[in-house]
Amino acid sequence: MSEISYTVDEGIATIRLAAPERRNALSVEMSRELIDAARTAESDAQVGAVIVSGGEHFCAGAVRSVLAETGRDPVEDAAYRNLETVYAAFTTIGSIDLPTIAAVRGAAVGAGLNLALATDLRVVSRTARLLPGFAQIGIHPGGGHLSLLHRVAGREAAAAMGLFGEEVDGERAVDLGIAWSAHEDGQVEGAARVMAARAAADPQLARRLVRNFRRETAPGGVPWDVAVELERSAQMWSLRRKHGAS
Repeated sequence: MSEISYTVDEGIATIRLAAPERRNALSVEMSRELIDAARTAESDAQVGAVIVSGGEHFCAGAVRSVLAETGRDPVEDAAYRNLETVYAAFTTIGSIDLPTIAAVRGAAVGAGLNLALATDLRVVSRTARLLPGFAQIGIHPGGGHLSLLHRVAGREAAAAMGLFGEEVDGERAVDLGIAWSAHEDGQVEGAARVMAARAAADPQLARRLVRNFRRETAPGGVPWDVAVELERSAQMWSLRRKHGAS
């Protein structure tokens, strides 16, 4: 892999975007490699959590040439599929059968913000910059951006950011519920690993947990009585695993 790095340590898979010269803007190749890395982590039974990181610059959005090619002929097959691949980078991260954390330093813009919002949890730098960036370059948001904002931050913040282009830093992101915690720049990945390690200690349980977490917290949620039944089989499995006869 040339556009990302992929490592596994103590049950934690780290997917790091590795194109600092363009601030990790998502190319088609990087998107393919992100998808492959996410699926590799999912297929490894020893992995219990995934961290997505960009180092000093999380992700500056999609490479402009991908957007330009799509704009010239939106239904031309190659251009359509290339943009679809960029979308799949974050929809795959958001749907793999593992708990995911985004470790965000620098800027998360446009499709890069989508990538961060697609994870289950965000740990950020105090000085991180989270901004939509779409309208600022004269295009409508894509990739389900408004839905992701609303799901994570609620309607008010989604309106401020999605409609009016508001930018938030890491500390404000925590205040708004967009991120769990904000840290000094050099401490972000370490803080993400501390959280990921709790899930990675028991990969089987982590995978069961994340399935029901996403079902129960999906837009609209589920009634409490349905949640009770939804959780029952996974809890019975975990109880038998812990206490049942060997």
